[in-house]
Amino acid sequence: MRKITFLFLFMAVAVLSSAQVATNIYWVQFTDKANSPYSVENPEAYLSQRALQRRANQGVVVDEYDIPVNPQYLQAVAGCGAQLLNPSKWLNGVSVYTDDPNVVEAIDALEFVSAVRNCVNHPKAQEDKVRWLENEAKVTGNPVLARDFYGGAHNQVYQLNVNLLHDMGFDGTGVVVAVLDGGFVGTEEQSCFDNMREEGRLLGVRDFVYGSNSVYTQSTHGTSCLSTMAAYDPNNMVGTAPKASYYLIHTEDGDSENIIEEYNWVSGAEYADSLGVDVCSTSLGYIDFDMAQWSHPVEHFDGHTAPMTIGAEIAASRGMICLNAAGNEYGGFCTLGIPADAEHILTVGAVNASGSRADFSSVGPTYDGRIKPDVMAMGEGTYVASGYGDWWPYYNGSGTSFATPVLAGAVACLRQARPYATVQEICDAVRACSNRADNPDSYYGYGIPDFSQALELLSVGDTMGNNPVEVVSLFPNPSQGSVRVMLNGGAKADLTVYDMMGRCLYTYSFNGLNHTTLENYLNDLEAGMYVINVNSELGSQTLKFVKTR
Repeated sequence: MRKITFLFLFMAVAVLSSAQVATNIYWVQFTDKANSPYSVENPEAYLSQRALQRRANQGVVVDEYDIPVNPQYLQAVAGCGAQLLNPSKWLNGVSVYTDDPNVVEAIDALEFVSAVRNCVNHPKAQEDKVRWLENEAKVTGNPVLARDFYGGAHNQVYQLNVNLLHDMGFDGTGVVVAVLDGGFVGTEEQSCFDNMREEGRLLGVRDFVYGSNSVYTQSTHGTSCLSTMAAYDPNNMVGTAPKASYYLIHTEDGDSENIIEEYNWVSGAEYADSLGVDVCSTSLGYIDFDMAQWSHPVEHFDGHTAPMTIGAEIAASRGMICLNAAGNEYGGFCTLGIPADAEHILTVGAVNASGSRADFSSVGPTYDGRIKPDVMAMGEGTYVASGYGDWWPYYNGSGTSFATPVLAGAVACLRQARPYATVQEICDAVRACSNRADNPDSYYGYGIPDFSQALELLSVGDTMGNNPVEVVSLFPNPSQGSVRVMLNGGAKADLTVYDMMGRCLYTYSFNGLNHTTLENYLNDLEAGMYVINVNSELGSQTLKFVKTR
């Protein structure tokens, strides 16, 4: 199997860099974060105010994962003679470059280093990858003619009903999206991004591959992905989140097939988190590497083994909504690419304009039996910007690469509409409002979401009017385990628990004294979002209850 860059039949996918690819890269794993100058009591030292506000909105607590790598450890590794590349606080390590085996020996001997992982490339495998990219460089069809305000993007926008959110004023305004990809050639020139640049909504760029000051090299892939969300060229192309703000982050090296790219991604996601990013869209994935010893067998697709999957799970736990392409490895059993196996992200497969699954779209289930992909969006014949300027501005391309940002833009609009909803609530609502939610499978997942329904579902329990009836209180909510229920008044209340698909799970008559049975039931629920309806002599109440892991 080959590595997934998720660009299927894509014209001019890569502008290969002439830069020398480092072949002596290592991952240095630290044992702890002891004696760090940073602490959870002073998060302002390493997290932006926006990142802290996002956590507060969702009830996320700052913990040890947020503490940066101990700078004394980094200094000691550099003192051994290695060039520091990208540290990762979530994985507690750093990637380094050295061509001296004595330096590697010295690093490995440090008391706070638990392992040094060799991540070299194999030149022959790189040559094979270049040939594969060239074979992919084919257009899937002619650009469709402009139909309305959305132009050629009409089908991909309307398929998700995200146009209805736009009509309500939810177009991504105030939401920050990070695109982690393999390069953004042409983004700085493409006219469909003029509005984003003029309004100051391109917030910044960062390169985790070469450490340069530019991400506008190596590939047009990121440009095309970005366009499905950020394009604002009325009657030609308007994306799913045309007024959101964006960071462009380069983590994928088009010249290599190296597990270090997973570590690059984790560092990039950490950077996005520290800036307060709301939504992360990634159209990358990994299976095989130049060095076969680092390739991922099917048992790695269990949601908690691969470095990038671990990073994606931590990112979601920080309050960022992460979306990742399923892959283009066709059917079978678990043809996903890392980190599409992560449990708390939205893994996106591809359909065509009529809603039929694209035959190339990767499938699950995960190794531990979970349904993946989660949902589907238009990834066959998707209208995208080329990255080659106005002489050839748009075309129709195919791949789960494009389905992912189409859906990520819709999620950004949903986040704008419901800024206090948790990651779990957003993801559950998107799945529950998909057209196969009653019978999900590993080919379509839960199906194609209807974002107007997702918005309605997230509206259940919202406070309406000046005097809302609060018959019962649940705390904590969200809950990781034990939950307490309090009857606020009246002699008793009749309570019904529903899942996110409207199915009645439990009914109970609660008098405030017999709380133990009710609390035990809520404690035993699987992780997810639930709706609780309460009726009493005081009135009626509907509230959301979120159970986390």
